[in-house]
Amino acid sequence: MSNRVTIKSIAKDLGISHMTVSRALSDHPNVNKATRDMILNRARELGYVKNAAAKAMRGDGTKIVGLLLPNIINEFYARFANALALACEKNSLHLIIHLTNDDIDQEYAALERLREVQAMAVLMVPAPRHATNDVTQTFGHNIIQLVRERPIDGTSATVLVDDHSAIQEAVAYLAKQGHTEIGYIGANNKLSSGQQRLAAFRAGLATAGLSENHELVHTATPSFEMGHACTGMLLDGKTATALICGGVEISNGALAALMDREKDPHKDIAFIGYGDPSFYAWIAGGISTIKLPIDQLAQQAMHLLQNTEDTPLNSDALKATLTLRP
Repeated sequence: MSNRVTIKSIAKDLGISHMTVSRALSDHPNVNKATRDMILNRARELGYVKNAAAKAMRGDGTKIVGLLLPNIINEFYARFANALALACEKNSLHLIIHLTNDDIDQEYAALERLREVQAMAVLMVPAPRHATNDVTQTFGHNIIQLVRERPIDGTSATVLVDDHSAIQEAVAYLAKQGHTEIGYIGANNKLSSGQQRLAAFRAGLATAGLSENHELVHTATPSFEMGHACTGMLLDGKTATALICGGVEISNGALAALMDREKDPHKDIAFIGYGDPSFYAWIAGGISTIKLPIDQLAQQAMHLLQNTEDTPLNSDALKATLTLRP
C-alpha cells in the first residue's frame, strides 16, 4: 500500500516548505499564483485529500452535515434527501445520511457517530420519544428538526410543514360532496405530527358541522402495513363513505387496500391521500392528496445550515396544499 499523501510529503516532493504548501492549499493570499498553481497541480497528481479531522481540530469546521431519517422507502424522505444532497453539493458541504427506523436508540447511536466526525450540524426527523418528559442529550450538536418536534438538547431551529389548513380543506371538500361519515387514519400521539394532523381533521369536521364517529378514526405507529390494515377495518365496517390519510406510507397502504378490493361493492369510498408520490398523478385517473413542499423544505434547511449562528429557534412552517384530481 502506498504512503498517504500529506502536506509535508508534497513539500518534500517539490522541495519547498510545508507552510507554503499549507497556505496554497488553503488559498492563502500570500502565495503567488504560479507557486499556488504548481502546488495544486502536484497535489492533484499525487491524490492529496484534505484531512477533515485535522481541519476540525484547528477550529476550521468539517463542513459535514448529518441527516437522520426514519427510512428512505417513504418517497417523501427519499425525495427530500435527494434535494438536500444536491443543495449540499452546490454549497460544498458533505452530507452523511443515517437511517433510524424511528428507533430512539438508533437515533442516539447515529448522533454519537456524527459527533465523532465533528459534524457542523444535524438535520433530523426525530424518532418517537420514550416518555413525555424525555429530553435527548446531544453533546453540543447543532440540531435542526424536520417535520416533527421532540425535546432535544441543542435544537437551534425547526423545518416544519403546516398541513393544518390543507387537511381542513380536505374535510370541507368531502363534506360539500355530501359525505358525512369521513374516516381518518394517521400517526398516534407519540409523534407531534400525528397529534397536529388529527387535531386538524377534527377542526375540519367541526367547521363542516359534522360529528366525529370514533369508529372511523384510527391512529397507531405509522407504516404501510398500518394504513392497509386500518383501511381494511373501515371497509369491513361499511359505514365510512370517505377517507383522509395523515401520513405518506399510511396513505400508500390505504390505497393498496382499496385497490385490493376493487370488486367489493362496499369499496366505493372517496379517498384523499397524504404526500404526492409520482404514481398518484396517473393511477385511477389521478389521486387527490395533500401535497408537501419538498423542494422548499430542502431550501429552507440549507438556509438554516448556512446561518447556524443567528438562526431563530423556530423557522416558518411551509404550507402543504390540497391537490384535487378526478
